[in-house]
Amino acid sequence: MESEKTTLAVKVNYAVAERVKQFCRERGVKYGFFVERAIVESLDREELKEDLVELKDFRALESQAVPLDDYLKKRRV
Repeated sequence: MESEKTTLAVKVNYAVAERVKQFCRERGVKYGFFVERAIVESLDREELKEDLVELKDFRALESQAVPLDDYLKKRRV
């Protein structure tokens, strides 16, 4: 099933655009598919970086954590 599409107009360096077009032509890859996949992969990578920073911050607080059983006992009161 084809998802809804939209146009995303951005300005990029001419040499970069030509390099991408050449790459796609040589490999028989559709330009739009390649660019969309590159954007999704870049977003996923940036989100992962943010998650790792949060994990590092939470690791510093781990010593202050309350065991789940203790927390649940207090909540039942």
